Amino acid sequence: MRSAPADSTTRERIRDAAVLRFARDGFGASIRSIATDAGVSPALVIHHFGSKDELHAECDEQVLAEIRKAKNESIDELAAGQSILHRFAATDEYAPLLGYVLRSLQDGGPVGRSFIEQMVEDAIGYTKHGVDAGLVKPSLDEAARARYLVLSALGTLMLELTLNPQEDPSDISGLVRGFLMTSYLPMLELYSEGFFTNRRMLDEYLLYVPDPPQDAATEPPSE
Repeated sequence: MRSAPADSTTRERIRDAAVLRFARDGFGASIRSIATDAGVSPALVIHHFGSKDELHAECDEQVLAEIRKAKNESIDELAAGQSILHRFAATDEYAPLLGYVLRSLQDGGPVGRSFIEQMVEDAIGYTKHGVDAGLVKPSLDEAARARYLVLSALGTLMLELTLNPQEDPSDISGLVRGFLMTSYLPMLELYSEGFFTNRRMLDEYLLYVPDPPQDAATEPPSE
């Protein structure tokens, strides 16, 4: 979560403090702890949001909006021939967003599932943006690919945390740095170069799909 500007409203300051606190401690974090982080009274938090559930919902909206914005900005920068290395270096800036997503995944329940499903819907949009910009190859099923990419990324993050737990679970920046250090190279390699040397397995699979995507039949088989 980017630092709130000096002239941000009290409501924004509370919301941003809540995102960070939820990312560190999970959604069991108290209104009092969030109020302390924001430098306000618990009563003022309730005045602005009514309940912790309403605060949680607004945090969801903000985190999703930040992720969409970052993804689309990266696509625009790449399409313009600009480097996005500065985004790789901005671990501390984006760590609360990733931590918040992780907590939503761990929390489960209707709210957590709804949050993840919205991430998938957003991914369909910014993946299409990448296709339109000529940076991403089209898919036979764009929605299915976006869903797979989101769930794969979240599953990898969850397993990393499970297999290599942090000594300090509230150290979101440390968690993100450790995850990205081991993930960036294979992730970028797979996305940039692919894994198989030809599409033989895909072509064979499509022969057995009862109702393949519309343009699958137009794809020539690999040599």
